[in-house]
Amino acid sequence: MDGLFTRTNNLLNPMPGLTGPMHRAPSQLFARRLRRRHAGFGPGTAQVAAQGPATDRLFFAVLPDAETAGQIAERTARWRADHGLRGKALKPEHFHVTLCHVADMESAPSEAMIDALAERASVLSMPSFRVEFDRVMSFTNGAFVLSGDESTIGLEVLQQRLSDALDPSPRPARRFTPHLTLLRDQRRIAEQPVERIGWTAREVVLVHSLLGQTIHRHVARVPLLQG
Repeated sequence: MDGLFTRTNNLLNPMPGLTGPMHRAPSQLFARRLRRRHAGFGPGTAQVAAQGPATDRLFFAVLPDAETAGQIAERTARWRADHGLRGKALKPEHFHVTLCHVADMESAPSEAMIDALAERASVLSMPSFRVEFDRVMSFTNGAFVLSGDESTIGLEVLQQRLSDALDPSPRPARRFTPHLTLLRDQRRIAEQPVERIGWTAREVVLVHSLLGQTIHRHVARVPLLQG
């Protein structure tokens, strides 16, 4: 599959990752679904779902370019002050839009698993597209996020196509709310419009997160078609 996806070398050079509390291990039902999804990924993928406390997570995401991430960070500082939020804002390099949560595990993913996931995702046939958000709001879990409506349709299409590529037995479309987390805070902010901000999505990134250690490693990249 040379040329269809790119393996990165960040396993030996970890990048700072998303801030936030330790994530909980998935439910038994969710674990079974993860095992079913990846049953066909070949050798080296047995650690798909953790039975005990998870230490590692894999997920596919779309990331803003550096310039846009900086702009988002500047606006986040203003929104944080305007709304009296106390939660620590994420660093610009940590911003991302999660497309598919792949697995929670008790150890780092194997190279075989990463290769299999990247190969599955490489069948994506979708051109690059504009990602835009035009409102902020708080989720019930305390995440203060950028969100949108019609402006996020491209992300919804990409998420469904990626889910179909990853799942050997595709299911009906699952609920998906495209968003970019800015910070976490106990205070809840009602949905409200903001000046539109966005970028052109040109690739999907497979991220290895070390839970509770604020470290993300970009272990594979799948380019979208260039128009």
